[in-house]
Amino acid sequence: MSTPPLPNVPASPEVIEIERALTRITYLSTRTRQHERLMALAGVPLDRAAVALLRQMADSEPLRPGELANRLGVEASHVTRQVQQLQRSGYVDRIPDPDDRRAQRIKLTKVGQEAVDRVREAGARGMQLALDDWSPEELRQLASLFHRMVDDFLRQGEELTEQEKAASANTA
Repeated sequence: MSTPPLPNVPASPEVIEIERALTRITYLSTRTRQHERLMALAGVPLDRAAVALLRQMADSEPLRPGELANRLGVEASHVTRQVQQLQRSGYVDRIPDPDDRRAQRIKLTKVGQEAVDRVREAGARGMQLALDDWSPEELRQLASLFHRMVDDFLRQGEELTEQEKAASANTA
């Protein structure tokens, strides 16, 4: 399935700067050394993919593995492997899907929730130190704008998915 091309609209200088800043943030936050430091502070021996999965689960009701994969933007097989490892380690459990007893949902265990809480607290402490000179109002504005941006990215992604489905249906 091919992705429809993006409209040929030039990006504004402000959007270019935002994209550059996000690239820098992504690089800094996904460095192996940074992840290892955060896990050591939190006392949680997990890789980045496992932490991303646990964080997503902590922010939602129990989900099917396919839905977790969609939310994380990864292949379902990736989530299946991660869930198996996390289940063996006691971080997650499988429970019957109340809408379809043949299916299962994944939920955090108490150990999993405690791990997420420790990771979030360690991350927030580091962020607090970095943003210590920011006023509460600046922090509220930044949080609000970040949430708005993420919501807009998700909306655009859903719209592109619908366009891809429509394009695929037209070529079938």
